[in-house]
Amino acid sequence: MRQDICTIPVSEVFEVNDGCPICRMKETVEKRIVEYIMGPAMMEPDVRIETNKQGFCERHFDMMLNSRGRLQLALILESHIDEIGKNIFEKKLFNSASKKGDKAKKLSESCFVCSKVEWGFENMIKTIFLSYENDRDFREMFNSQDYVCLKHYEYLMNSTEKKNLKKYNSEFENNLSRITGEYIKSLYSDLQKYRSMYDYRANNGEKDWGTSRDVVERTVAFLNGRHYSVE
Repeated sequence: MRQDICTIPVSEVFEVNDGCPICRMKETVEKRIVEYIMGPAMMEPDVRIETNKQGFCERHFDMMLNSRGRLQLALILESHIDEIGKNIFEKKLFNSASKKGDKAKKLSESCFVCSKVEWGFENMIKTIFLSYENDRDFREMFNSQDYVCLKHYEYLMNSTEKKNLKKYNSEFENNLSRITGEYIKSLYSDLQKYRSMYDYRANNGEKDWGTSRDVVERTVAFLNGRHYSVE
């Protein structure tokens, strides 16, 4: 599998402010990999060998089911099911019940897309630190982001030293905490406003929701790194 499928230009992610940039980056890579394996990768023997062995998690099966190309998915599943049948259910010497169970467990816990996303994600995190250390324009883009979700805030804060952020280590940590801390304050304010909208004693006539109408979805997205739309 071409490694460039698993990576995107990091600077492009930070050129816009729309949610957590790290989530955006990861989701973009994820979509690219799913599109790739449902397209040209279907004819690549090395990719098919890996997908046959690893399979896919529930999330990525859902993405594949919701994409175009049921025939492509059927072909992928055909060889994957064949691999499961041969590896686990065919009678083989020393293939005990516990070994069969272990093989099934390993397969159920593995995912081809997850493994590739993780590889690409790790490399792009390295690029973020390298760019912050050496590129003033990137530092400005990073420091002007609306927020970083709690999950990726923790990840970045715990990665600064081992990613060799030297000259700008303190500045990075301070700005990351500032960005995320200010967003938490805004969420809390909007949550208070949202709650007050249901207090009949404080509301007469039309309600002015301000920026609080979608605060529940935005708060959940901040806490677990997933985007939720308002229905």
